[in-house]
Amino acid sequence: QVQLVESGGGLVQAGGSLRLSCAASGRTSSMHAMAWFRQAPGKEREFVARITWSSGNTYYTDSVKGRFTISRDNAKNTMLLQMNSLKPEDTAVYYCAATLQRRLSTTLRGNYEYWGQGTQVTVSS
Repeated sequence: QVQLVESGGGLVQAGGSLRLSCAASGRTSSMHAMAWFRQAPGKEREFVARITWSSGNTYYTDSVKGRFTISRDNAKNTMLLQMNSLKPEDTAVYYCAATLQRRLSTTLRGNYEYWGQGTQVTVSS
């Protein structure tokens, strides 16, 4: 089992920055990858970014490339998402997720077994 707790959401003006944090506990040494997803009102939960736990390899959805940076601190079992140049369309509940499995795709919601409770990010125009 892996437990995930997000923090760092809030209200920010367009063009501003926020940093999200996801603290992991439990079987963290067995994690293969962690990711951020987001869900806006009335929309499906969508992939944002992921990082492989051992190598630190990263991957982003196109809409956040160049603005968001995902990173991890293995010693602290923490994953971060630095969000810069925020836009109103980034408004959503952001969820962190983790998988213990090596999978062909790490962008699919169904490929993650563990989820945090979510943190709200609101970007005003």
